[in-house]
Amino acid sequence: MIAENFYLEFMQATQLDIPGVFVLTPPRFGDARGWFSIPYNDAAFAEATGLTPAFLQDNHAYSQAMGTLRGLHFQKPPHAQGKLVRCVRGRIRDVAVDIREGSPTFGRHVFADLDADEGRQIFVPRGFAHGYVTLCDDCEVEYKVDGPYARDAEGGLLWSDPALGIDWGLDPTVISANDRDAGFPRLADMPPAFRFGDAA
Repeated sequence: MIAENFYLEFMQATQLDIPGVFVLTPPRFGDARGWFSIPYNDAAFAEATGLTPAFLQDNHAYSQAMGTLRGLHFQKPPHAQGKLVRCVRGRIRDVAVDIREGSPTFGRHVFADLDADEGRQIFVPRGFAHGYVTLCDDCEVEYKVDGPYARDAEGGLLWSDPALGIDWGLDPTVISANDRDAGFPRLADMPPAFRFGDAA
């Protein structure tokens, strides 16, 4: 109860332009020695967002160079994943693209710049392609997922698809994606993975 009250009293939660995608800023309390924060609490997250994902795994990724792009990734049903993402070292631009066929925001995206010094997080629900690019060298990203990894369910969307119109915050010539991510299809060529309103 103490943790929930602490988290709720000061946490800021903002829904972005696509319903279901939230930016959350957990509070930090500090003094000359440093600070203390609660990045996540089940009950407080549910009250702030109205959502109740059952997170079951934490992932941690390190990227050495500025311009490292990871995405746009998703897992198809019945192995879809919602993600709660934060940058714990450096700074990233994190992007979510609505790929739910029939959604009023299908093909649209939202993004948040996440900085380790600020502690902001983004929640990306199921039904979205997700990715991020590092805006400086030596970045570490941690994210919770509410579904297990399933290799056969992996899917992706081309990060540079002109139809998406994503501003990654960097000159595209300095962005580096691996061969798999660079080979993902454009939205117009991607088979439907989610349908709006269906349980993922």
